[in-house]
Amino acid sequence: MTLWLLSILGLVILLLAGDALVRGAVNLSLRLGVPALIVSLTIVAFGTSAPELLIAISAVRDNAPGIALGNVVGSNTANILLVLGIPALITTLHTSECDSRKNYVLMILASVLFIGLAFLGTFTIGTGLILLAMLGVVLMDMMRDARAHRVNGASDELEEIDEADPDMPYWRVGLYLVLGLVGLPLGAHLLVTNASLIAQAYGVSDTVIGLTLVAVGTSLPELATTVMAALRRQADVALGNVIGSNMFNLLGIVGIATFFGDIKVAPEFLNFDLWVMLGASLLMFPFVFFKVNITRLWGIVLTALYAVYVFAILN
Repeated sequence: MTLWLLSILGLVILLLAGDALVRGAVNLSLRLGVPALIVSLTIVAFGTSAPELLIAISAVRDNAPGIALGNVVGSNTANILLVLGIPALITTLHTSECDSRKNYVLMILASVLFIGLAFLGTFTIGTGLILLAMLGVVLMDMMRDARAHRVNGASDELEEIDEADPDMPYWRVGLYLVLGLVGLPLGAHLLVTNASLIAQAYGVSDTVIGLTLVAVGTSLPELATTVMAALRRQADVALGNVIGSNMFNLLGIVGIATFFGDIKVAPEFLNFDLWVMLGASLLMFPFVFFKVNITRLWGIVLTALYAVYVFAILN
């Protein structure tokens, strides 16, 4: 009973922290004159990727590279199919109003680079530095875009949402961001740890837990943030969160984790999981380039595809 209560507590913390992070990110973009998309690609994305980073480092140090790599690859797949699919079941994500084409292309390039390095058989500190170097290039490009945005005096056309106030004090914006960045990994840790214990109590293997429960569990911060962003009609934050989180997962998390040990790539990743991740990423193409909104029908399709993927893993 205690495990179930702690799992529910973790979920509640995730939802509240996701709400706080979205509010903080949107208001920070208003105060700084930076597009909300760029803020979500950096602050929000890094914050929601924190659980994956903590688990990856722990798995590498415990000589469980499969969990580290499976968590990242599985989380990226879940980020697209579930994190965009489930919110769309609640309300339409107006992605037609966003311009995230360049960042989407960077995400695809990061995915291709990651898959190419994976075929070397092992992620070492050398390949980790390559991944981190690309992350540095991406971050510098975002900073350049942010400076250009401010110089041109452009402004976001943000929808009216609760507490979206360009004059909000920096201390309050900072409080929202801190609550979100601290609460998300805490909530994810509570939920994943206790849900894993529940699964083990029912006789589910560690391998299955790592490939499914851990990957989905560490994607819950992205899901919580995206649900709140969708309800507040902040599609730019929702889409930027997914794209940014996926880039951080591939480039930052695996890159940093290699400093704690080598990560061997199991054959099943090369034969199946990496290609599913890339295929899921390519599914975002119409939403990004053709200005297609993610409607409830798309939500059903994306969520169903993830169910098929999990069924394939379990069988």
